[in-house]
Amino acid sequence: MSEFLKFLSTYEALIYIVLAIGALFSFRWLYRSWSEWRVAVFSLEREFSSRRLGRSALISALITVMFCFEFFVASFVIPGLPSDFFLTTPTLDLISTPTGTLSPELLTQIANQPQAAQPNAAGCTPGQIELIFPEPGDEIRGVIELTGTVNIPNFGFYKYEVAPNGSTAWATIAAGRTVVIEGSLGRWDTTALTPGDYQLRLVVVDNQGLELSPCVVPVQVLPNQ
Repeated sequence: MSEFLKFLSTYEALIYIVLAIGALFSFRWLYRSWSEWRVAVFSLEREFSSRRLGRSALISALITVMFCFEFFVASFVIPGLPSDFFLTTPTLDLISTPTGTLSPELLTQIANQPQAAQPNAAGCTPGQIELIFPEPGDEIRGVIELTGTVNIPNFGFYKYEVAPNGSTAWATIAAGRTVVIEGSLGRWDTTALTPGDYQLRLVVVDNQGLELSPCVVPVQVLPNQ
């Protein structure tokens, strides 16, 4: 169902054009069939004209129904769907995957160690696909507001995902369908995650379903207070 609705949304303009061309020919056929039926004199001629009139009326009605269906779905159904309805990425349950916790003593030792080199973001394109907050290496806890930019030609939708550091099992957090320029991308509740190092990535998909190179930012989730 999601693929069907995505098709209707992506090719809305093309569908209208095809239906308009079909309607032009079908209504022209309907008018000619009606004119022939109206002036038919002989019974056999009138019967043939009646059949053509019925077929042309059926096709014209079908095109009208398809046009109304496309208009209703594109104008009322799709805008009312949640932003993550078209996502096909499976969601990983990070809560059910124990990764272990660090003891207070070990956390203290780590905190007293010399700071390592600041990690960098990867794949980000300033002004197009960019995470402004959190920044690479930020320590976060609780519920945070993600800010950034998603502004590409032929924009479709964006989503942001998380995975433990070094893992490729990405879990979708949420998504959006509007262009954002240095603004809020959504919220991220980290309270259910085990404290540790994670990767946060911002993925943008164009209106043809092509997924662009994501912006990946390493962060550290701290224990809740």
